[in-house]
Amino acid sequence: MRIDPSRDYLLDARQVPSPNCDDRPDGCEISLLVVHGISLPPGQYGGSEIDRFFTNTLDAGAHPYFAQIADLKVSSHLLVRRDGEVVQYVPFRKRAWHAGESNYQGRVACNDFSIGIELEGLDDVPYTDVQYEVLAAVVKVLMGTFTGLSANCLVGHCDIAPQRKTDPGLAFDWQRLQQIMTDVL
Repeated sequence: MRIDPSRDYLLDARQVPSPNCDDRPDGCEISLLVVHGISLPPGQYGGSEIDRFFTNTLDAGAHPYFAQIADLKVSSHLLVRRDGEVVQYVPFRKRAWHAGESNYQGRVACNDFSIGIELEGLDDVPYTDVQYEVLAAVVKVLMGTFTGLSANCLVGHCDIAPQRKTDPGLAFDWQRLQQIMTDVL
């Protein structure tokens, strides 16, 4: 994997630009990677609903759950689908709206200094082998690009918003990811 420095995108990712982003605060270094879990509708995989959600085109009437979320303005930098496909919604140097009210080691507003990576899945359903492999490769390229990142700056959404969020959930195997990262880094 490689990043196109002129566009600030992964060359290997399908590009689906989201309007739900803005500039990071001046002088704010990227120093955190936040892993999320998402499936839309909950428990279903492979459709276009995540793309639609992050681009504000989700049909609120297409599923009962969508009526609750269709008006939210959220995004993430990347999505790793269950089959390993990578989708990029926001350039890395822009601020994606993925963390919400959040705090990491006393620093609030984690969107300011983090990159959000969604994994297609649920808290209690194991993630796929290829998702771990792709996530490790993405982390490697990001750490090689942004000097403020290190292996210990990788957290779950549950770690920065524990009162609100549980993803990527108990099904996410942090030790497995660390082992794969050790092998590829």
